[in-house]
This record gives sequence, C-alpha cells and structure tokens, in this order.
Amino acid sequence: MRILLILLLLSAQQAYAQADFNVFEANIADLQEALSGGHVTSVQLVNQYIERIEAFDRGGPELNSVIRINPDAVRIARALDTERQTRGARSLLHGVPVLVKDNYNVPGMPTTGGSVALANFMPNAPASQIERLIDAGAIVLAKTNLHEFAYGITTVGSIFGRTRNPYDLRRVPGGSSGGTGAAVAASFGAVGLGSDTCGSIRIPAAFNNLVGLRPTKGLSSIHGILPLAHTQDVGGPLARSAEDLAIVLDIVSGFDPADPATELMIGLPALQFRETLGTVTPGSLRLGKLTRYFSTAADPVTAEIDAALDWFAEQGAEIVELEVPNLDALLSGSDVLSIEFPPDLESYLATFGSEEVRSLDQMIERGLFHQAVSGVLRYSASLNVSNSDYQSRLLMRSELRAAIEGTLRENDLDGLVYPTIGQLPVRLGDPQTGDPATGANCTLSANSGLPAISFSAGFTDNGLPVGIEILGPMLSDAELLAIAHSYEKANHIRRSPAVTPAIVQGVLPQVLSRVIEFNEDNVQFEGIIEIDLLKNEMRYSLAVAPNSKEIYAVTLVRAPGEGAGHAQPVMINLLPPQRAHVSGEFYLTAGFREALNADELALRVFAESLDPSGSVLPLPN
Repeated sequence: MRILLILLLLSAQQAYAQADFNVFEANIADLQEALSGGHVTSVQLVNQYIERIEAFDRGGPELNSVIRINPDAVRIARALDTERQTRGARSLLHGVPVLVKDNYNVPGMPTTGGSVALANFMPNAPASQIERLIDAGAIVLAKTNLHEFAYGITTVGSIFGRTRNPYDLRRVPGGSSGGTGAAVAASFGAVGLGSDTCGSIRIPAAFNNLVGLRPTKGLSSIHGILPLAHTQDVGGPLARSAEDLAIVLDIVSGFDPADPATELMIGLPALQFRETLGTVTPGSLRLGKLTRYFSTAADPVTAEIDAALDWFAEQGAEIVELEVPNLDALLSGSDVLSIEFPPDLESYLATFGSEEVRSLDQMIERGLFHQAVSGVLRYSASLNVSNSDYQSRLLMRSELRAAIEGTLRENDLDGLVYPTIGQLPVRLGDPQTGDPATGANCTLSANSGLPAISFSAGFTDNGLPVGIEILGPMLSDAELLAIAHSYEKANHIRRSPAVTPAIVQGVLPQVLSRVIEFNEDNVQFEGIIEIDLLKNEMRYSLAVAPNSKEIYAVTLVRAPGEGAGHAQPVMINLLPPQRAHVSGEFYLTAGFREALNADELALRVFAESLDPSGSVLPLPN
C-alpha cells in the first residue's frame, strides 16, 4: 500500500508590499507599537487587511462579510502616515483600519442597510460615532454586511446575501451585526462597529468569539445610524479583546447634541473604559444567575457558561440563583421596536437626503427587500398603535428598569448573568428567533436601557463559541467590561477561525491531496482524498479493483498510534458494502481538524480477508 501526499499552495490573488509585521490577530496596541516603531505603515496595514478580505471573504471560505471596501482607504492611510511623521499620532487609533456596519453613514460611501432599496444611497452627513473615529485618526477600511435593516439575527439581506460564520461555514454568524462579527473574527480589520436594537452586537459577539457591549442607552450617539427603533438603538464596537473594545469606547462615547438620549452624559465624567480594565477582582464579585434563561438554553451552551461561573466561584465570587419579579409581563409590555421602525426610517431618509425612496411603504410596494425580512417589514407597516398605547409601553420600560435595578440592589449584586443567546447558531437559511423562549435573551438590556456585556465563555465540543452576558446598573459599562477582561486575561479563550489563517508572504495553504493505493491480502482499491483547508471540506473518490476480495467498509478514523487497536471509533464511512465506486464530500469538524493537525488521521479497512478489527492505513500530513 502507498500514500502520496501533495501539498498545493496557492498564492494570494493580489501581491502587496509585505512588511515584517502581520495583521493576523493583531490588537490595537500591537498595531500602534509597530506603526510608531517604523516596522509597518498604515498603507501596509490597509493592504494587508484588503489581502485578507480578498483571500477569505471573496475567495477561500467566502465569508461574504464585507459589502464594500473604502476606495479612499489607501489615500487616507498615506495622509495619516505623513501626519504621524510630522506631528505624531492623534490617538491609539491613528492609522488603524476599522470595519463599519453598513447602517452607519460614512463619508464617500453608500449606506445600504443591507437592502437593494438603498443600494447607492449617499447620505449627506456622517454618523456622529464615525466623525469621532475619523477625528481620532482611524481609517474606515470597509463596510460590513448586516441583516437587512438590522431587523433580524442571522445576517441576510437583498444587497449582499448571507454571511457565513467563520467557525462553521454552514452556520449563521448571528446578527444583525453578523458581517462585522465575522469580519473582526477573521482579522479583516482591527475592530468593527455594530449596532444593537435587540442583541445585534451581543449575539454576533457570542457566535464569533468576540467581546461586545450594548452600552447604557445614551452613553454614545446613534445620530447617522440607519434606525430600527430610536428609543432602543445603540451603536458600538465588537472586538477580539476587552482592551480593544475599551480603546474604541473611550473615543465614541459621550454627549452629542444631535442625539437627545446622550443628554444623559451632560455634566458626567467620561467612563474611562481603558483605565478601568484591571480594577475588578473576580473574587469580590457577587453575580445573580437568572435561572429562567438557563432553563430554556441548549445543554452545550449552559455547560460552557456554568464552567465560566465555576471559574468565577473558584476565585471567590458569589453566584446567587434568582429571578426578576414579573419579568415576562414587563418585557412584553415594553416592546416598541416594530412600532417605531416605519416613522424612524422615514425620518432618517428625509434627514439624510434620500430621493429615490422615502418610506417603508414604498420599499414594500416595489419589493425592494429580501424575502427573509418580508414578514417583519409588512408587520411593522401594518401596525396602527395609538399614541396612548405607545406611551404606556415607554412608561413600562421605566418599571422594567426599576425592577431590574431593584433586584440588583436588594441582592447586593454586581450584575445579572445569563447566556447571550441560549441556542447555538443555526444552519444558513434556518430561522433563529429573538424570543427569549427560544434562546435569545436580548430584550432584558434592550428594553430597560441598562448596559450588558457579552464575552466568550468557551467553545463547545464541535468548536462553536458560546457567549456569556452580564447586565449591570445604569452606567456600569466600564465595570462590566473590566469583569470580561478579568475572565479573558485568566482563561485565554480567544481562538482564531481555522479557515482564515495568517497569510505569510502572500501564500495560503489551499488543498491537501492524498493519492491512495491499497493492496493487502487481495483487498484492492485506489482513490484520492482532497482536504480543502479554507473551505473546510474533504472531497473523496474511491474505486474497488474488479478482482478484489469483498470490502465491507472503508472508514476514516483517528488513530493516535499504529495498528487497529489504537484506532478510535469511526468518524466517517467512505465506502459501504457492495459498492465498486464512491465519491462525496463532507464538512470538517473541529475533531477532524484536530486529528489532521496532530497527524492522526487514518483509513480503517474492513474486508473479507482482513483481520476482523480491520487494517489501519495512516494518512500522514
């Protein structure tokens, strides 16, 4: 028997000037150190990130997370490089490429909201948070995909289709900021901006092994963000680390005269997110575990979150199981999202100069949307809610906030803890609702206006990230981020997606091809196995020789040692009985890639003349 291994390497599609510094998994501090030390320029950073987008978003795994690359990004980077040399850096974000969800107004770029209705809509003014980032020297590198109009949590829209989860390409990345979540996880930018009306920052953070904060309502401005519900909408970053999140939050937070909700911050000192990191001692915490949100969650989700809570308890934290009184009625009675969307959208379009489409009714009449949002758009357009009913729902929010803060105060709690979303990401095309009974717990923070942080608790056995969420009292945002930072620093949960590896000198591993010839005790077959590391799939074709003894099965196993006795149970059956030729493909699980990386994959052959335990044929790397 013989196996030939052929490693095919494909060059990246576009060659750029390469610096010694690599942007893969680089945090903002790393980028600034390299920039200030002269090891890389902002132009080179932009080109490296674009190279990754071309390789992994438009090629390879085709994440489909980036709608448009900023055509001015290189020019802006060059100007910032010159400014750094002559005047120094403006901030920690000077010359750093960032990603922006395509519901933020950005100078020189359309704001589509993920919809063909706004395919080339050029707003007449930028979003306030974008202005703050630009003033700090950040480079808006690209705009990312979102669930159309931010009205859903799987990330699909009529302008750009579906985004894939980089941790399992068959699954959704969460939403509505799923494009930002997938792109940041894949190192297409240093950090990214999302928005959260009900989970749209936190759910993508959970599904993409990121950190995301839904801030206190009014901490930062939503002016210039295409609205879903103005009393509920917030904007903010998603990041691979708590420190990166803190750096961006320090810049984008604060009073904005264009957003009345931010009057909350008048006369208040800035929260100092970065300075607060490291000030929380996990052993001093007292956290309330909301048992109702654990009871509806999937077992793999609760297992990871319980393990995280066990870690906090081991450090000395107190974990208290409890409920918020009358919570279901308070949540259902304070919902205004569907009510606010039509007038908020119409106001936004008028304010920022849309001429081709001016209302939700026009969009529905012309069919300018994806079928995935047809139901929610038509439902919102059909509502006829009285002003008194609407006002009573807003008043109910005050009651909800009082009930939550009362629970925190009466139990002397630093926060309430629960799964960010109780279910694992669904397969592409399947629904994943935001109702608490099915596992999305977004309304607790969204309807109350209280801040909530989502960070990674760990990974399931199948390699899917699981998010844990902690909600705190009004303006406890910095303390919540410090809690996440304490867990992150001690447990090192961050894991880059296998399908978006580092690009080294423009070269990517593309296909592992194994040519197989098996001939033992008159059992004969041949074939080829191809492993596409970027698409995360294995393709195979096997043919049995006409004069071969009967083959019962050819299976793929993990074999840590030599011989059939060391082989673990069958992972995949490649050739069943009475088949002379087979071909097929399957998706690579986390266990498969682990075995591949450990050089422990093998074929296990069962046939008429072989030992009943089978013959093991290693497949070396």
